[in-house]
Amino acid sequence: MAPPPSLRLQDQLCFAVYSTALAINRAYKPALEELGLTYPQYLALLVLWEHDGLGVKEIADRLMLESSTLTPLLKRLEAQGLVSRRRSAEDERQVIVALTTKGRALQERATCMPMTLLGASGMDPKDLGRLNNEVQALRDAVVAHDAEAA
Repeated sequence: MAPPPSLRLQDQLCFAVYSTALAINRAYKPALEELGLTYPQYLALLVLWEHDGLGVKEIADRLMLESSTLTPLLKRLEAQGLVSRRRSAEDERQVIVALTTKGRALQERATCMPMTLLGASGMDPKDLGRLNNEVQALRDAVVAHDAEAA
């Protein structure tokens, strides 16, 4: 007996988004390997390239991760010499993460990353931008719904 359309894998938006994320990660992998980064490390650096000197919790919130998940990743970036971590002078419980000179310099080499996706997708930049806005709007709506339900 075939499942109803609402239960077919191909009709699940969640699976389309999930499998697309996996495909994007595979497309990014060679470029990230050249940079010496994993995808989650790249995301953390994107946050810091926008707003250097953030606390671990702020970075985790922007990436929608738990601080406990982010901390080992940040330690590896520190071991690579890309970031420094220090206790906040105002609140010793808070760890501030800042880019090093090497971490700032890596930003220039990472400018190829958006072109990687553009090339892999074959999409027009405007269409890809619209799709990005739509997916972000969906994410924000689901997050807001979850917050209201909690």
